[in-house]
Amino acid sequence: MSSKNSQLSALIETALVAAFAMALSYIPDFASWFTPSFGAVPVVLFALRRGPKYGTLAGLIWGLLHFILGKVWYLALSQVIIEYIITFISMGLAGFLSAPFQNALSKDNKGRALIYSTIGATLAVFVRYFWHYVAGFIFWGSYAPKGMSPYLYSLSVNGTAGLLTLVFVILALAIIIPTQGKIFLVKKVNSSFSKFNTIKAKTKCLSFFSIIFVSPN
Repeated sequence: MSSKNSQLSALIETALVAAFAMALSYIPDFASWFTPSFGAVPVVLFALRRGPKYGTLAGLIWGLLHFILGKVWYLALSQVIIEYIITFISMGLAGFLSAPFQNALSKDNKGRALIYSTIGATLAVFVRYFWHYVAGFIFWGSYAPKGMSPYLYSLSVNGTAGLLTLVFVILALAIIIPTQGKIFLVKKVNSSFSKFNTIKAKTKCLSFFSIIFVSPN
């Protein structure tokens, strides 16, 4: 029973994180195609909390929400699959570092935890923007300035956006791990208090992600 409650809790968190990431996608593109992906922050953090299984699922749901809400740039079917399925799923790859990351946190070794989380974030962001880069020179090369190689154009656009995205993710980790690090550690759900614990877990999860965006500068 407790296993089912734990899985339900994880699935609810997954849906909430994907929705939150989608909401952050509505932040105006202040730097055009160079704008970082703010939605990557909660998905990477969630993957570090729940692992690659739920992290990639959250990324998939986030990508699919773009179709439901009409935020898809369509050039070709393969381009859409790459840029709205594969790339968003890639954000969950940070979860492959969740075990050593959480082990470090459980021992209150926040420095080591930050190192593992940074490696996980770098992996996720690099893989995502690698696929954006591939789609860029294949499908968006015609948008390159006259005389500029589509490979260089895609690298400049996606390299900049990817780097800025990584900076925001690492900044969030650097703020949260020293102050709210324990929230990454998932507690076992007791079946007799499953409903209460599920609501409590969701509240903690949402407050955790909102810290980054509502705290004063």
